[in-house]
Amino acid sequence: MQRPIYLDCHATTPVDERVLEAMLPYFRESFGNAASVGHFYGWEAEAAVKLAREAIANAINATPDEIIFTSGATEANNLALKGIAEAYHQKGRHIITVQTEHSAVLDPCTYLQSLGFEITYLPVKTDGLIDLQKLKDAIRTDTILVSVMVANNEIGVIQPIAEIGQICHDRQVLFHSDAAQAIGKIPIDVNAMQVDLMSLTAHKIYGAKGIGALYVRRRRPRVNLAPQLHGGGHERGMRSGTLYTPQIVGFAKALELSVASQAEEQQKALDLREHLWQRLSELDRIILNGHPTQRLVGNLNVSFMGVNGAALMLALQPVVAVSSGSACTSAKTAPSHVLTCLGHSKELAYASIRFGIGRFNTFDEIETVANHVIASVRSIR
Repeated sequence: MQRPIYLDCHATTPVDERVLEAMLPYFRESFGNAASVGHFYGWEAEAAVKLAREAIANAINATPDEIIFTSGATEANNLALKGIAEAYHQKGRHIITVQTEHSAVLDPCTYLQSLGFEITYLPVKTDGLIDLQKLKDAIRTDTILVSVMVANNEIGVIQPIAEIGQICHDRQVLFHSDAAQAIGKIPIDVNAMQVDLMSLTAHKIYGAKGIGALYVRRRRPRVNLAPQLHGGGHERGMRSGTLYTPQIVGFAKALELSVASQAEEQQKALDLREHLWQRLSELDRIILNGHPTQRLVGNLNVSFMGVNGAALMLALQPVVAVSSGSACTSAKTAPSHVLTCLGHSKELAYASIRFGIGRFNTFDEIETVANHVIASVRSIR
């Protein structure tokens, strides 16, 4: 059976062989528990975790003690939002986020609303970027947190994080950013960006699923965080649970590889994306979703007018693996909330495809996909 070409790298990525090679010893030979401080096997695992923590911290210009390992970005987002809400509720009960955030931010916000917190959901402009003036206007004396993702998981737009961080710090409001889609793909510096909490994950950068981290600032300001998992006091009491050493080692290796090859890899992805867009532009009545340049280079989100979305996805499945929205909300039948926030009708949102170009894609694959998409759209129309 011929497997479809994979162009869904915003959903997940395959584990790089070099990452797998780094992980394998910690499944069998060096299998100790990093919390077992009384013998060699524990010391061995503890040393591996320490090195990985240092590598991840260095990649975002943080310190190792500011990295809290989690099961992924979803848990990191929940820990950030709920942990801040619980720790700072006496200061205020107002949180600001954006309508186009990932469900791992929006759903915790809905939960916090049920507890009496007030959430302001900022709109986005037609290019997917927020209006900084609206953010300034939304901040109140009881605002305790602003949460804005670095790069959108559907349309790839990159928000002006450093400017947002400056606005928040000028008003002494904590700033959280979900960087799941951005880590390893664009330069990340938590100090230059003035971010206080940042959610990370490994499986978008050719690491394994099930491992992520939350950066929590410890200096200027020192961020307090209420733990959401109790039972052992791991991760300085912020996240209990046995550390998954193979995944942690793999996360560090994946990030190391992504940062080292960032310039070359991102240029290749940009070239492939521009070629795909150029080919798809042979069709009329198509719309590029999101800012044309201020976006992840591997992202192309296109709406096809006059096309039934379900029919298009069905036609593409034998040749290419793509998404019509977020993989994390694919069980829902509702259209993409991101695209409707841009002003698209439900019908047009359904008839939209997210192409996620990655490390292992080739020019020939892009050509094959372009030919098949063009033929499929013309056939359906």
